[in-house]
Amino acid sequence: MIAITGATGALGGEVARLLADLSPRLVVRDPSRAPDLGGEVRQASYDDRPAAEAALDGVTTLLLVSAAESATRREQHRTMVEAAAAAGVRHLVYTSFAGAGRESTFTLGRDHGDTEQAIRDAAARTGMTYTFLRDNFYADVLPWFADASGVVRGPAGHGRLAAVARADVADVAAVVLKAPEAHADVAYELTGPEALTMAEVAARAGAVLGRDLRYEEETVAEAYASRRAAYPDAADYQLDAWVSTYTAIADGSVSHVSGDVERLTGHPARTLEEALASFPGQGSVADR
Repeated sequence: MIAITGATGALGGEVARLLADLSPRLVVRDPSRAPDLGGEVRQASYDDRPAAEAALDGVTTLLLVSAAESATRREQHRTMVEAAAAAGVRHLVYTSFAGAGRESTFTLGRDHGDTEQAIRDAAARTGMTYTFLRDNFYADVLPWFADASGVVRGPAGHGRLAAVARADVADVAAVVLKAPEAHADVAYELTGPEALTMAEVAARAGAVLGRDLRYEEETVAEAYASRRAAYPDAADYQLDAWVSTYTAIADGSVSHVSGDVERLTGHPARTLEEALASFPGQGSVADR
């Protein structure tokens, strides 16, 4: 039995569709929004351990799609990991982030590092195996960083990012979920086929979307000030996440190009243009 969390979202929903012939169990907060694939749907939220344990009962392989960013995200992830361990899940696949760990420049990468450690700890206790899908930033989300006038602003400098298509992450997840024993206790770095500057991303994405997109550099101080002005009620962790998206690009943290997508799926990683064709709708950095 395969279970998929986050199936009402773009990534989890796509994985569910790719595995529809295996009738995966969909674990969602709102069953009315779950894709109708003819399989079983269970209701549970990431902060409700009893419901999560019940929803995962009988599951052998779980895709844990990372929760939307929040002040309690680490606790939510740890709750789901413990629920999976208690329910007897034998293999856990987690959507992490490139360079996840305590020293990650991108602050949400530190959250992912905390979740990876929680999974390792649970595996040491129970014998559960795991696979970490360490995704780069989502290529099909990047154009939506632009404001209404088509300007993407941030302190990315001339740094590069090897952004990955969510469709490629879904393809890899489906491969791993079908044969988890072949991917036990490993981490894959999922990237696009090239590393681009934000100026290149804006120009190329604008051409695909028919918009005049451009990148404008900010200092770190300017980035914090502009976001505080635009979102006065935003919490500090949220501001840190927004700004560190760009500083992670600037310092090269997300520039490495990996061949894991092609090696695992058998097809080349999608370009930025192909990524936008795969998921043309608006996205959010919260997906990371």
